[in-house]
Amino acid sequence: MAHLTDTELQDALGGLPGWVVHGGALERAFSGADFAWSIDMVNRIAAIAEEAGHHPDLDIRWDTVTVRLVTHSEGGITAADADMARRVQSLAG
Repeated sequence: MAHLTDTELQDALGGLPGWVVHGGALERAFSGADFAWSIDMVNRIAAIAEEAGHHPDLDIRWDTVTVRLVTHSEGGITAADADMARRVQSLAG
């Protein structure tokens, strides 16, 4: 799977409010009410990641979950990352 071109990446970001490219990956922080919300969010992300066979890097802080997507085997951002970002975005509402 090829890396997204700069144009493809910008197009993908246009439909992903709050997502940025940081350190060569798609990244976004989601905040909720408390730690229980964060754990629930991680569990919901885990379910769709398992279904897709594409797993993000997750960082959990008390009321914040940061999602980082990069296709490690390809060494960059691919269409699979943009698709997973859209799926994660749908969880946040």
